[in-house]
Amino acid sequence: MEIKDISQNGKRLFKVEDQEKPWNTSGSLKEIGKEKIDSLKEEVKEIEELVENREKLSKELFREADKVKMEINNFLAETHPVDIEGIRDKVTLKQKQVEISELQLKEKISCWQDIAKLKQELRECKKELAGREGRLDMLGKILED
Repeated sequence: MEIKDISQNGKRLFKVEDQEKPWNTSGSLKEIGKEKIDSLKEEVKEIEELVENREKLSKELFREADKVKMEINNFLAETHPVDIEGIRDKVTLKQKQVEISELQLKEKISCWQDIAKLKQELRECKKELAGREGRLDMLGKILED
């Protein structure tokens, strides 16, 4: 097929056949999007580690808080206040136990929120990764045909 420019008195400008060059598919098709896919896989791995570390941190905080509450209970069980000052100290320690329990509840909620955000980010990242891998597979199938 030839394209002629009618303003140049019918001279041939170029041949379409000369413009078509085959794609170089000799290289690995996997290399096309490999860098971004590897980056997404690394991001997925990091987010999963963040979720795991957040859960570990929360469990550690609960263990420490329970340990402090148990020490307060043991101390309160061992002491028997006889004066007003001793009773005030006992009440203060009981209040500290309540405060620690409140902190544990806040930590439980905070941990849940943090993990929910991380898992949302993880889902988005996995979705993007699956989409890229799917497009790469589709492109590979198209080029194989």
